[in-house]
Amino acid sequence: MTNRVAGKIKLQSVDQLLGVPEISGTQEIEIVRIHAFPNHPFKVLDDERMDMLVDSIRENGILNPVIVRPDQNGDYEMVSGHRRLHAAGIAGLQKIPAIVKEMSDDEAIIKMVDANIQREEILPSEKAFAYKMKLDALKRTAGRPTKENACHNGTHLRSNQELALQVGDSARSIQRYIRLTELIPELLDYVDNKKIGLVMAVDLSYLDEQVQKWVYEYFKENGFLKPVQVEALKNYPNLSNVTQFSVISIMNLSLIHISEPTRHLRIS
Repeated sequence: MTNRVAGKIKLQSVDQLLGVPEISGTQEIEIVRIHAFPNHPFKVLDDERMDMLVDSIRENGILNPVIVRPDQNGDYEMVSGHRRLHAAGIAGLQKIPAIVKEMSDDEAIIKMVDANIQREEILPSEKAFAYKMKLDALKRTAGRPTKENACHNGTHLRSNQELALQVGDSARSIQRYIRLTELIPELLDYVDNKKIGLVMAVDLSYLDEQVQKWVYEYFKENGFLKPVQVEALKNYPNLSNVTQFSVISIMNLSLIHISEPTRHLRIS
């Protein structure tokens, strides 16, 4: 009787005990054979959250397999799981559980963005380049519509409307974020660090690259940048042939103009 009962008992695997989901097609791939997605817009930072992830991997292993696609060299390109891959390397793992999927370039871009865009904390620069990459991919695949992107009247959604529905942002907000991709890296870092607001950043994005560099140097040296200064530059008739001195003069004059009315106030 005891033997009969014992024969029916199915022992749980370590993965089952840890709550690791059983996903068909998962295989162990050497970390050195996986390379990052080209122009991956989401930053992999060695911060406190990364330390926590490394500790979790050391204790429990990789609970969710990464998603990769095969490349032309017999290796793999990461689609979803850049942070897990980085943490696994820090933890000393040689291999990582992965799901290998054949995907076109645009399919991979869409999958990569979708896997990261809903994170709790996401920087404006990450959102900007992610939106741009996915919108471009959606535009390229617009000729191959599916049931998921059809309107109620049978016509197909425009790519920007489709993206807005998928990410939960308005089409106008998406366009504003995409404008941030026109900023020089130094100004974009200021946006990420909340030294420059989104509205001002969008205005700055319309300035030539050289003018943006001069504006950055001004901000760095003086410690401030006023909306009226950016507005003055944006509305200046022709900035194509201006010098750095001219740009600084325009910015300083804008401050003088807004302060002039105060000269006529009487202090009692």
